[in-house]
Amino acid sequence: MLNIILMGPPGAGKGTQAKKLIAKYNIPHISTGDMFREAIKEGTPLGKLAASYINDGHLVPDDVTIGLVKERLSKDDCANGYLLDGFPRTIPQAEALEVIAKEIGREVKYVIDIETPKEELVRRICGRRVCKKCGAPYHIINIKPKVDGICDICGGELVQRPDDNEEALTVRLDAYVKQTKPLLEFYKNKGLLTTFDGSNSSDLTPKLIAFLGE
Repeated sequence: MLNIILMGPPGAGKGTQAKKLIAKYNIPHISTGDMFREAIKEGTPLGKLAASYINDGHLVPDDVTIGLVKERLSKDDCANGYLLDGFPRTIPQAEALEVIAKEIGREVKYVIDIETPKEELVRRICGRRVCKKCGAPYHIINIKPKVDGICDICGGELVQRPDDNEEALTVRLDAYVKQTKPLLEFYKNKGLLTTFDGSNSSDLTPKLIAFLGE
């Protein structure tokens, strides 16, 4: 089973690679945000509990999050594998995931870390633009609109998100490194971690597929 955790800093291309991997292997892409929304929409007991925290402006506690992860990984669409994105974020969460995944027979097999130099992350994130009207994504280098500053789809104005700048990215990267370094060590010690260079996103997908197998 292709039970995968995908890790990497903001701008490393996790979203792009996740889309390609789930299409290739027909496995679900599970992010914590999507998982919360799905459980809340379905009205499960844990979903209702998570909603009560979110609606009050509080972080969802670990025990509730872990319960939701177990609930989600137990679903039929995860029988052949899953791709976890955004979880775990801490050692206690990783340890809890290890326990619950073993309980349901869906242990993590691969932890893929996409490493990308800071200069490349800055180039990618600071160049991002989004349509103010329809939300379509663009990039000043990689995904240029036909008319500068105007959305190809709806004609809306293209804007830069407030946190898509080098100063904000530096803060996010520092937090990411502090948060994830222990996790990377945790999975390295278990022999599950493999690191890939994310500098060239077009080269990365074939490497991941070669690693995971056809």
